[in-house]
Amino acid sequence: MTRLLILMRHAKSSWDDPALSDHDRPLNKRGRQSAPAMAAWLQRQGWMPDEVISSTAIRTRETWQLMGMTARTMRFLPTLYLASPDTMLTRLSEASGRSVLMLGHNPGIAEFANRIVAHAPDHDRFLDYPTCATTVIQFDHEDWSDVKWRSGKVLEFAIPREVLE
Repeated sequence: MTRLLILMRHAKSSWDDPALSDHDRPLNKRGRQSAPAMAAWLQRQGWMPDEVISSTAIRTRETWQLMGMTARTMRFLPTLYLASPDTMLTRLSEASGRSVLMLGHNPGIAEFANRIVAHAPDHDRFLDYPTCATTVIQFDHEDWSDVKWRSGKVLEFAIPREVLE
């Protein structure tokens, strides 16, 4: 059985209120448009998560909420806030769904994306992983705990400006 990882950076956040902590920053107007656009793109491709693993930050929670999707299991984990690639891999290894959406932050998510796939997609934005960038990655494993670095096959990579209708 294959496993599918939908790896997404949160949508664009607002810097309007300097009194807010980084963790508590909400999405800005562009972010509120990007999240549903990326969800629609995923739905058109038939890539629907049955489990969500996300940082607890306001901007990741809002990204998920605005995507308007449902999942059997949702976990918002403090350890995914500004997580390292190794922490992200550990959290992924604990997943149980066949199709998992992981929502996180840079710089960790960009490095994680680059390290988890066997071959990076030919896209000029993959390595910097802009806001709401999404990679769909397939793994030929029975269990998430079997996933290792450089083992994923990229099915698709997209950024919001490419999928906005």
